Amino acid sequence: MAERKFDPNQLTFEEGLDRIQRASEQTGIKLERRILTSREPEVEKLSHTLAVNNIPEGFHKWQLPVYLDSPSQLFISVAEPYAKVARHSHRDGDGIRFIVAGSIMYEGQELTAGDWMFIPAGHEYEFTVGRFGASMCYCYCCSCAGFQLGFDDVVNPPPFIPA
Repeated sequence: MAERKFDPNQLTFEEGLDRIQRASEQTGIKLERRILTSREPEVEKLSHTLAVNNIPEGFHKWQLPVYLDSPSQLFISVAEPYAKVARHSHRDGDGIRFIVAGSIMYEGQELTAGDWMFIPAGHEYEFTVGRFGASMCYCYCCSCAGFQLGFDDVVNPPPFIPA
């Protein structure tokens, strides 16, 4: 089998946004600015529509049906089992959370490793960490770092050991 040429530079950012819009129209799924998770039934339908074939052999890839609309910052967090995040919002920008390990419970849905959660700016939400804790990667169009600099904690973070 001939190896196909991999070129990730085929669409502009704007064309990628248009692709999401066209998939929404094609599937009849409205993507109004709301909290959306990978566990919602309509997301699976959109995932098939947003499949990408411009990838190296041996990979599967799909475009998420959401986007951040300004520059963003990345964060990683590790949470203890059953930790609770009180109801809050990020007023200055959108965010997306990827579950790397463990789980969180959001509105009766358990999000586990590989799942994601999109949170538009200003939308309030809360969640509880699952019984094995959670490791998450966040991408925010705002900075949720706070004012204290704590560089020692960043350079040498404490290890996460599930209970």
